[in-house]
Amino acid sequence: MPKILIVFASMTGNTEEMADLIAEGITSAGGVAELKQSMDVDADILLEYDAVMLGAYTWGDGELPDEFLDFYEDMDNLDLNGKKAAVFGSGDTAYDQYAAAVDLLTDKLRERGAEIVQESLKIELNPSTEDKETCRSFGKQFASTAVSLV
Repeated sequence: MPKILIVFASMTGNTEEMADLIAEGITSAGGVAELKQSMDVDADILLEYDAVMLGAYTWGDGELPDEFLDFYEDMDNLDLNGKKAAVFGSGDTAYDQYAAAVDLLTDKLRERGAEIVQESLKIELNPSTEDKETCRSFGKQFASTAVSLV
């Protein structure tokens, strides 16, 4: 079974709910998902897992939330070549840059050598009933990709 790490930041609970739903999808596909909040772990934890997912809400004018900044900066010291990864997050289309934190995390993972194995998932505010199924499917798809790697 692939060990998949989900690191996330959530202020209102929207991104945390997404992380929980994605983890459900991973588990239903035979994977093992561990969830960690970004402020509670160091970036080098990414090296301990078969595959990783990062999730964040977008703050201000398209910025990462403060609680993700240290983790994000510490990723500069990592070699993630060959690591399979995906990114998700919540956003608000009322802002010019919708869910831009997702794009920042995707770019950082690529820069460090990780392979982004599926298109990022962006959800408007809190997940609707339909969005919840999309999150579970996102996790299932990621787990299927990770299973083929182990």
